[in-house]
Amino acid sequence: MQASPSSRLGTSPSSTTAKTSPTAKTNPPPSATIPRLIIGTLLCTAIAFPALYSPFVALFYNWLRNSRAYNCSLFETAEILVLYAIIEPIYTYRFAHNPSLRIDVRPQSQQSPPGSKPLLPRLQRPTKRHVEIGKSILPLAILDVILIKKYAGVSVPEIRQSGGYSPFPAGAGSIRGSFLAPTLHRFSWSSPLQLTRALPTEVPSSRRIVLELLVAFFLYDALFFFIHIAFHHIPYLRSIHHPHHTHAEINPQVTNRLSIIERVSLILLANFTLNIIGGHVLTRTLFVPFFVYLLIEVHCGMDLEWGYDKIMPFELGAGSKKHAVHHRVREGHYQPFFCWWDDGMLWVAKHLKSE
Repeated sequence: MQASPSSRLGTSPSSTTAKTSPTAKTNPPPSATIPRLIIGTLLCTAIAFPALYSPFVALFYNWLRNSRAYNCSLFETAEILVLYAIIEPIYTYRFAHNPSLRIDVRPQSQQSPPGSKPLLPRLQRPTKRHVEIGKSILPLAILDVILIKKYAGVSVPEIRQSGGYSPFPAGAGSIRGSFLAPTLHRFSWSSPLQLTRALPTEVPSSRRIVLELLVAFFLYDALFFFIHIAFHHIPYLRSIHHPHHTHAEINPQVTNRLSIIERVSLILLANFTLNIIGGHVLTRTLFVPFFVYLLIEVHCGMDLEWGYDKIMPFELGAGSKKHAVHHRVREGHYQPFFCWWDDGMLWVAKHLKSE
């Protein structure tokens, strides 16, 4: 017998408690200890003994910094596009060919023979998604070629020069090095667009990279949590967020089903968290693959044995099951990646109610 959507999700849509409380707990696979030890060892040694990694980090960053592609102002947008184009189809293929992993299978039509595979939601082939790709990349690419890039560790004269200005201003109209003060490229016949970016010469330590990544994801998770609540409870913002919930069964392609405003705002939010902590440009480069992977995994609609939520200890990861509940009932589980903000909100609500 086909399990009902509610039972597969571990919640009942008619239950108020289920909408706002965590669903059935996910148990780690028997072999979760091994990846935990590997990841934990890498993180701890990178923080405690950065000298071990410094030759490799220096070699990698200097190779990137000396490449024309890495100096291009469109590099980060291209990185997002390439990674998404690689990772999402892998998840989509697995979703389509492994019905037993799917979390939110909807009731089948009466014409379906008993024991048949559950019908797939509407999925698009990569070759049919050119419009979606264009809508995703064009706004970001426009910002890339009209605004000067400002990174930590880059001097103001270098920033000015990359934007088509004289390195040293002759009079008023100075340019600030802060990312909080956006500066347009100086458009001219010799430099019609912002096509290059000034990069820091300093090679970051492994300690700096790891700590910046951890803090950046913590801040993004926190800011997104509160913004996500606003997207669901403020009428105007709800209309912006609505396209993300226009689907039946959640699946990997839902990841990019966003309005242009929401898509740009989420990328700018990630950019803000990296800038506000003064993240090195190499930290930004390494942030993107983890960011894209996590976004796709929480929307994958599958209960994966090696899901990051099962590898993370103490049930700190939110994962695909909890995000599937959010998409089904459209309440609760507002966190993007981790559980502490939703769990904290539930604890406060319970504490206030008990008083």
